[in-house]
Amino acid sequence: MAFTGKATYGAGAGLPELVEDVSDVIGIVSPHETPLLDHLGDPKRAAFSTIHEWIEDTLLANVTAIDQASFTPSPEAAVAITVLDISIFQVGDLVRPGGSGEVMLVTTVDTGTDTIVVARGYGGTSAATLGDEMVLTILGNAALEGDAAPEARFTGRVRKSNFTQIFTSTLDVSGSMQASRAYGIEDEVDYQKQERMRELLRDLENCVINGVAPASDPQGTSSVRRSMNGIIHSITTNLFEPGVGEIPDGDGGGGDELNEAVLNAALKSIWDQSSGGVDTIVVGGAQKRRINAFASAARAYLPEDEAYRDMIGVYESDFGVCRVVLSRWAPSDSLLLLDSSRIQVMPLQGRSFHFKPLAADGDSFRGQVIGEYTMEFKNENAHGVISGLAI
Repeated sequence: MAFTGKATYGAGAGLPELVEDVSDVIGIVSPHETPLLDHLGDPKRAAFSTIHEWIEDTLLANVTAIDQASFTPSPEAAVAITVLDISIFQVGDLVRPGGSGEVMLVTTVDTGTDTIVVARGYGGTSAATLGDEMVLTILGNAALEGDAAPEARFTGRVRKSNFTQIFTSTLDVSGSMQASRAYGIEDEVDYQKQERMRELLRDLENCVINGVAPASDPQGTSSVRRSMNGIIHSITTNLFEPGVGEIPDGDGGGGDELNEAVLNAALKSIWDQSSGGVDTIVVGGAQKRRINAFASAARAYLPEDEAYRDMIGVYESDFGVCRVVLSRWAPSDSLLLLDSSRIQVMPLQGRSFHFKPLAADGDSFRGQVIGEYTMEFKNENAHGVISGLAI
């Protein structure tokens, strides 16, 4: 037959010599990547109970604020100041009000009235104007030579916990299907194991970010499913929104768009009250595009350049060098600021993802892919969330 350039449209009907043309590669387009888990890496150890606990501690605080609306006109040789936290003060403390250059000396600490008496303008410093909610920072204590030892002070260690969550999926392959030859698959059972594993890893990352433990009986019962608290639900201190508190408007005029001013204000706020270092920014697609736009106006290209690059993978600020992780499971209006050294996603001992054969009920091969994991999230105030961002 002469070549016509057209495909045969009668294949299979009267043309038994033709063989099906089916690729041996199966395409999967469903999202299954786990960028945050890949970034965090394998845990240093496993959990040993369904309730995983760890211990946190803090140093004695050296910052509080004034809790007083009016003051005796300053400067005065001595003035009483009501403070929010009287427990951090000792006689002999040198205190700086706000960002001023004044230093005050604490001469009396009255725990009954939450009041300290200070000598203003210590060391010849210029007295500042005091105001309600002004921050007071203790520079240090000046002890008297030969004085008796002060009363011992200490902080109490705190036990924190999270719960393990069971991730499982069942596969059931008939004997006929397992014995049959299939395109792109050498072993149907093995293929189904891989599929279910991808799904469970995807779900694990989603729960690490967004998971919530039950409000009651979080340890789980025969009727209450045990689940872990994820990152967003675990952060209670550093919750930021554009235009609220120290976080500026997203566009300087009441907007809520993510920009460098918003991001840096949040990073500074975390740095102010934590020795942790934010090194990871987790965002969805919308906020990743905002971060990329930080440098758009500053990009320059030469006539011979043939590629246009619009991506920021690392954001370096005064408060840390942050890897930008794009995750599908981060809320579209939020941005997570994390110290990855304080986060571990760990399996229960002997319960990392594995395949467990089940008793066959007839002519089929049944099994279960199962794993049990929790998240150790240390020092929640070393992390933060910016929410309410425009998408």
